[in-house]
Amino acid sequence: MIEKHIPVLLSEVVEQLKIKENGIYVDLTLGRAGHSKEILKKLTTGKLICFDKDNQALLESNEILKNINSNFTLIHSDFRYLSNELKKLGITKVDGILADLGVSSPQLDDKSRGFSYSQNSPLDMRMDLSNSLTASEVINTFSEDEIEKILIENADVKFAKQVAKAIVKARPINDSFSLNEIIKNALPAKIVREKNPSKAIFQALRIKVNDELNALADLLSQVANVLNKDGKLLVITFHSKEDAIVKKYFQKLNYKDPKLNRLPVNETKMWHQKIIYPTDKEIEQNRRSRSAKLRVITKLE
Repeated sequence: MIEKHIPVLLSEVVEQLKIKENGIYVDLTLGRAGHSKEILKKLTTGKLICFDKDNQALLESNEILKNINSNFTLIHSDFRYLSNELKKLGITKVDGILADLGVSSPQLDDKSRGFSYSQNSPLDMRMDLSNSLTASEVINTFSEDEIEKILIENADVKFAKQVAKAIVKARPINDSFSLNEIIKNALPAKIVREKNPSKAIFQALRIKVNDELNALADLLSQVANVLNKDGKLLVITFHSKEDAIVKKYFQKLNYKDPKLNRLPVNETKMWHQKIIYPTDKEIEQNRRSRSAKLRVITKLE
């Protein structure tokens, strides 16, 4: 088994879900069950539905969860298909939904998956290994303009044009260290010294391969119809692109006319939101949490 994954904002997630022992809850990003196992412990007649695109995560988490109780169902699917997958189970409404976005520590640590820029590996980056598109295909077959667009839209990469041009010129590129060198050589030395530029570029490629931002938008469009009254949506984001989508979604929920968001009107809100950040102690114990932000959205009516 790959190195243990430390769930981010664990106590805050459990507290904010306000778990009812007979409720129905959905963990859209199961991973190694870090959040799910704590939710499951609080259920008696309730149900926990767990999604993950990574079949290895489902296999390992099944072993963890079955030692707690049997009130869970595992689904190998992208969370963008939430409503359809719930309907297959005869479920139309749930009491809480959690999405811990991004890549998990076990995926980063597995060299064969190609998510990490800090160890040499094939350029794969697929969360679901049954999908056909890989980072290698993007790097080696997409046009310079397409790669530049991916870098800008998914991670606001500075000098995206220079990087895209260098990538196309250096093809074929077969592994992460080769890509690292191409990136470094394409950028001013000052930029490379200040911050490893590969982080944002690998993030942009991973998001493209897994269609993460579109999947998030698809998911959010379903939440209002899936949540019960007083139901909660919890989303943990790690970068501004994800968070902007969640923030915009919340604004649309409360202000059907976007102009109302800027006017001093008394409109009854149907949703409530709060934002929670990791404590200094958590950041010290788990560096992955340092950029995390938890948005909690509650359906009031």
